[in-house]
Amino acid sequence: MQKTIFITGASTGLGKAAAKLFQSRGWKVIATMRNPEKETELNTLSDVTILPLDVTNLSQIQSTVKEAIAQGIDVVFNNAGYGLIGPLEALSDDQIVKQLNTNLLGVIRVTQAFIPYFRAKKDGLFISTTSIGGLIAFPLGSTYHATKWALEGWSESMAFELNTFGVNIKTVSPGGIATDFSGRSLELASNEDYDAMVQSMMAGFGSMMETASTAEQIAEVVYEAATDGKTRLRYVAGEDAKALYAQRLAQGDEAFRTEFARVFLGK
Repeated sequence: MQKTIFITGASTGLGKAAAKLFQSRGWKVIATMRNPEKETELNTLSDVTILPLDVTNLSQIQSTVKEAIAQGIDVVFNNAGYGLIGPLEALSDDQIVKQLNTNLLGVIRVTQAFIPYFRAKKDGLFISTTSIGGLIAFPLGSTYHATKWALEGWSESMAFELNTFGVNIKTVSPGGIATDFSGRSLELASNEDYDAMVQSMMAGFGSMMETASTAEQIAEVVYEAATDGKTRLRYVAGEDAKALYAQRLAQGDEAFRTEFARVFLGK
């Protein structure tokens, strides 16, 4: 029987790559994005439905999820998100609120809207894109990390209540993805007191991106999580992410932080 996946943030990057991969493997795909009228590729594929969804808009979440459920959903891939980089002192309250609304509350609200449906049929799976930045922290990413670490803890807790009803939840934690994340999906803020730190951090970030995975490689991990039938919670995705996480576990928190300060801040 043909399965259906619901994807948020499907206009670019990992979301689009996942939509194309699942469609190519015989799935029906409901691809959601803020501006569906701008999409020129996914709407040419069979078994792909495009729906409008801004995950910061609660009423639109509820109406779009209702429309999707009417078509039948097996997997929800919470992928919408972006990076906010910069010293906390330089961030406006609007920037902070938008980051929390998109990366954290968007995932929570979309998930909450689908739970009664999955619980009633005693089947279903939520997958959320977190980040290696949900397991380790880089300098100058405090608000971004707040959202991603929160999603990791939230998902771990949610697994207990969902598994009781035959519903599962998983996280995919990519490292660098060679998409336009560092352009379109990255917001950078600074002020002159932090400029040297920001430049050092971005230089380190740039060299790290040389080992980045493609969106297609990470989409394969999403597909694995969707189809392996395991109740495993966490999928660290990409060789760079696996290496960093292994380094964190092997060195311990303090030695790892000291090393990161040296690499990214020259301290």
